[in-house]
Amino acid sequence: MTKPLFSEFPEVSSKEWKQKIQSDLKGADYNETLIWQSNEGINVKPFYHQDTLKTTSINAIPQTSWNICQTIFVQQIEIANGIAVSALKHGAESIHFIIPDDSISIENLLKNIDIQKTTIFFELQFLSEAFVEKIMDFGTNSQIIVQTDIIGNLAQSGNWFTNLEADHKALQNIVKLTNSITVNTTLYQNAGANMVQQLAYALSHINEYFNQLHEHLSVSEKQSFTAVFRLAIGSNYFFEIGKIRALRVLYQSLATEYDFNTECHVFTTPTKRNKTIYDYNTNMLRTTTECMSAILGGANTIYNMPYDAIYHKNNEFGDRIARNQLLILKHESYLDQVKNPSEGSYYIETLTNQLAEKGLELFKDIEANGGFLKQLKEGTIQRKIKESAIKEQEQFDTGKITLLGTNKHPNESDKMSNELELYPFVKTQSRKTLIEPIVEKRLAEKSEQDRLKTEN
Repeated sequence: MTKPLFSEFPEVSSKEWKQKIQSDLKGADYNETLIWQSNEGINVKPFYHQDTLKTTSINAIPQTSWNICQTIFVQQIEIANGIAVSALKHGAESIHFIIPDDSISIENLLKNIDIQKTTIFFELQFLSEAFVEKIMDFGTNSQIIVQTDIIGNLAQSGNWFTNLEADHKALQNIVKLTNSITVNTTLYQNAGANMVQQLAYALSHINEYFNQLHEHLSVSEKQSFTAVFRLAIGSNYFFEIGKIRALRVLYQSLATEYDFNTECHVFTTPTKRNKTIYDYNTNMLRTTTECMSAILGGANTIYNMPYDAIYHKNNEFGDRIARNQLLILKHESYLDQVKNPSEGSYYIETLTNQLAEKGLELFKDIEANGGFLKQLKEGTIQRKIKESAIKEQEQFDTGKITLLGTNKHPNESDKMSNELELYPFVKTQSRKTLIEPIVEKRLAEKSEQDRLKTEN
C-alpha cells in the first residue's frame, strides 16, 4: 500500500478545531470550561496541534534499553550479597547498594556478581576518598558508579559531612577517581517541590559542582564525565514524562557551557509523597504508572519501590513484586522496544518545552540571586518548597488531589496499627544544623495518624 492513509482527508488547522469546539460548547466559555492550570503554572489545553508546536531537540535519549535496578541497604554483607545475587537471577539488571559506613568489605559484597556486565551503584552515607578508591580498584573494565552528592547531604541533613571546604576538597579528589557526580533530586520531590522547582534545583545543584570542577578537570575528563540525576517520579503521568525530557534539554545546555559531556544518566524511583499505608495495594497501581512515565521519558535506570516500603521492613515478597512490575513492562508490554517513544506527541513535546522554559527561568533567577548554596543557607529554597507543599496539601485535604482508599472510598474495616514495622511519618529530631533541612513528607500522613488513633 503506497498511498498515505490520510491523504484523502483535508488538513484541519488548530484554529478550525478551536472554532468547532467553541461551537459545540453552545456559549460556555472555552477557557473556563476546558483549560486547567497545573501547580507549575502551565495551562493545559483540550487539544494540541502540530501548527502550534515548538521544536524540541533532545539528542541525549538513551541509545540502549533501560535497566531494572534493585536497591539494597547493606547492613550485613552476606545477606546483602545474597539479595543482590538472587535479584540478578530473577530479573534485576543493576544493583544499587546503600553503604552506611566504611567497615563494609567491597570484595565480599560483590562476591559472585559479574561486574563486567552489571552496573553497580554505590551510594555512600559518608564521605571517604579512601573508601571510594577501594571501590574503584574493582572498576577496571566494569560498570561501577559511586554516587557522591555533598550538597544533597547538606540539603537533607542540614550539615556538611565535615565542613564546606573539606567536603569540596574531598569531592574534587573523588571525582578525579570516579569521573562522575550524582545530583539527588528525590528529596525535593518528596518534600513537595513542583516540577519546575525540581528542574531548576537540579540544574542549580549541578551548576555548583560545575563551577568548582571545571578548572580541575582536563578536556578528556570532561568529555568522559558522567552526571547522574536521581529523580522521584510522581503520578502526573504526562507531566512526569515531560519532566525527564526537559531535564535532558536543560542539562545539555548547561553542560555545553562548561564543555562537559552533554549526556546524563537518569536514575528514577517512584515518589514517596503519594504512597499510603491504608489500602496499600493501591501503591502498586501508583508505582506502575510512575515507572511507565520514567520509561517513556527516557530514564536509564529504574528502581521500583515495593508497595509496602512505607511501613514494612525490606522483604523478599515486596521486592519480587516490585521487580515483576518492571519485568512485565519490559518483556510483556515491550516498553523497551522503541527508542524515544514519546517523540512526536504534540502534548508531551509542548509540556517538555514549557517545563524546560520555566525551569530555565527559575534557574536564572537562582543564579542571579547568588546561586543554590547561598539560597539554601538563606532558607529561600526551603521556603519555596514549603509553599509548594502547603498548596498541594490543601488540594489533598479538599479532595482536589485524590488518593484512592485514603481520601476517596476508604475501606473502614482496614486496620493498620498492628502492621507497622517501620514508623511511616515524619521523624522530628532536635539537633544543631548549619541550615534548615529539607524534610520529606507524604500527603496522607495527618489523615493516617488521625485514623490510627480511632482504630479499635
